[in-house]
Amino acid sequence: MLAHVSSVIAILLVGLSFIGPLIVWLVKKDQSPFVADQSKEALNFQIAVLLASLICGVTCILAILIPVIIVANIVFSVIAAMEANRGVYYRYPYTIRLIS
Repeated sequence: MLAHVSSVIAILLVGLSFIGPLIVWLVKKDQSPFVADQSKEALNFQIAVLLASLICGVTCILAILIPVIIVANIVFSVIAAMEANRGVYYRYPYTIRLIS
């Protein structure tokens, strides 16, 4: 749950939402298969969001989509945190699984 929630906090404070899940994954990946899976899932989603935001930001026409991406990121991260808290293996929609 911390990996999912940390991305929301990082969005609000810094804007680098992949840092929290990366730290959780690096620290806890050997201790629990569930935590490793969920932190990896959160990290993959945050990398996909970062790439989508960068592409939209570079192309000035699509820059108006950045607030939509931010809101969707927060909503999906909160849903994922609630599911992880229940012990469910959550899979984000619309993500690229770069880290497997």
